[in-house]
Amino acid sequence: MSKATEGNTVKVHYTGKLNNDQVFDSSREREPLEFTIGAGQMIPGFDTAVNGMNIGETKQVTIVAKEAYGERNEEAVFKLPKTELPPDLEPQKGMQLEAGREDGQKQMLLIVEVEEEEITLDANHPLAGHDLIFDIELMEIQ
Repeated sequence: MSKATEGNTVKVHYTGKLNNDQVFDSSREREPLEFTIGAGQMIPGFDTAVNGMNIGETKQVTIVAKEAYGERNEEAVFKLPKTELPPDLEPQKGMQLEAGREDGQKQMLLIVEVEEEEITLDANHPLAGHDLIFDIELMEIQ
């Protein structure tokens, strides 16, 4: 039986949970996730977990925050005057905004507070600061 190794394109089914067993994502109701091990397409801990698995093998792994989406960065929470928003936007707590970064990439920002003159935005990934538990099944090695 061949093992998945760095550089292989693989297909996996997974279910991702937080420490409180809350499921945040799963491929079980859709097609398996396809990616190339070591190509930077996945969080580092996920790549490491799949590397060395055999087709049909299942495992559960806990990926610490720094190997997942990183620790929360409180400097990524900031205030923005409402005058900087599009005039037709009515900001609401919990709303997500898309912003362009200096490197040309897009970034999602979460509105965490709305005040009269300004809003508070959080640029952290929603899973930053969380250890993640994944149930992984290797379906295919291409």
